[in-house]
Amino acid sequence: MSKSKNLADELFPEPEKYSSDEVMEIPPNQRKLHTESYDYSISTIKEHLDSGHIYIPSYQRSYVWNRAQASRLIESLVIQCPVPILYLNQSYDSKFSVIDGNQRLTSIKLYLEDEFSLKGLTAYPELEGLYWSDLDPRIQRHIKNRTLRCIAILPDTHPQIKFDVFERLNTGSVQLNAQELRHGIYQGPLIDLVEKIAKSSYWKDITKIKADKRMKRSELVLRYLAMSNDLENYSKPLSGFLNKFAEKYQHADDELLEKFESDFNRSVQVMHLLYGDLSFRIFDSSLKPQSTINTALLDAQMVAVHNYGNDLQSFSEKERNKLLIATAKLFNEIEFSKTIGSGTSSKTSVVARIQKFSNFLNSQI
Repeated sequence: MSKSKNLADELFPEPEKYSSDEVMEIPPNQRKLHTESYDYSISTIKEHLDSGHIYIPSYQRSYVWNRAQASRLIESLVIQCPVPILYLNQSYDSKFSVIDGNQRLTSIKLYLEDEFSLKGLTAYPELEGLYWSDLDPRIQRHIKNRTLRCIAILPDTHPQIKFDVFERLNTGSVQLNAQELRHGIYQGPLIDLVEKIAKSSYWKDITKIKADKRMKRSELVLRYLAMSNDLENYSKPLSGFLNKFAEKYQHADDELLEKFESDFNRSVQVMHLLYGDLSFRIFDSSLKPQSTINTALLDAQMVAVHNYGNDLQSFSEKERNKLLIATAKLFNEIEFSKTIGSGTSSKTSVVARIQKFSNFLNSQI
């Protein structure tokens, strides 16, 4: 077993830890995908889906095709109509995650598992209403022998190039957003931690984002981790900064990840103690929130409390009320309000709001 593992380690090494800055140093003719093409039969695709060799990652949009759409795909297989290419991402351990083709692959898998009957057929209405198990064995074999072209992006493709290509292949009816793409491209221990924290009850409570269908909570976690640990390297666009951080710490070791999680938990606890349900929200002197969560304010508050080193065990309710009134006045100050109102992703605004809120916090408690 150990000999086999040693050989596998040589054949399928973990990806090289690139620096994102290297992208611009790559000659233009080398900024391209490394790909491989496969023609998989439907039978093989079903086996790979069942074994997890091909899998649909959690960041992909959920299955949304209706029965008629899925049925037309099955009918296309019967009449040998060309089916669009499937795009896969190959990980260093040779598994394939689906980039583009979730609805098609899920439809095929569900039909072969007798999960729906055919509906809305035009070429072969004789098959209307039939489940997979109802089909003549010859038709079943015909479908299982059909092949689909799959193009896999190989693991030695630079992560920043992958991100660009994932966006280009993002053709679903509900397109993936930047954080959903990151969960596919930078999958690893850091993203696992981000997802774990994002699902925690205390983060749901303080953000008030309950039904998080588009990974907003995850992106806010990543924003905090990036700004509290790598702010000196911040540059526009914000999305690119988060990509660089996700790439840099994609395979972070357990010790560092434990520190990230511990620091995050402490910052949330301090925020809850200081602001409770008013955390990350602009409010007036009557302590009535004037907005939903303000992500720029979240940056300022979370990084400020991360950097705050004083003991708050004796912090009283009276002191808290005084802080809230002072914070409401801070929101009315033109210079600070600008940093959380417009142009919030410029480095000047990011650094200014964090510094201003840090100074404010130190002056109040």
